[in-house]
Amino acid sequence: MKFVLEVTMDEGASARDRASELGRILRYWGGNLHHYALEPGDGAAVHDSAYQEVGAWRVVAS
Repeated sequence: MKFVLEVTMDEGASARDRASELGRILRYWGGNLHHYALEPGDGAAVHDSAYQEVGAWRVVAS
């Protein structure tokens, strides 16, 4: 299986701000891993610190 994470980054933000936001997203998602079976078909929206949807993750068959 394959894990896919897609996040749209704010082009107007500095590289430091983008890295900080992506780090927050990864920490939040990683902390919630235990809620998912992580089987093909699983997935969810990804939100930034302003609670705006900025992407999604999903598990797909390879």
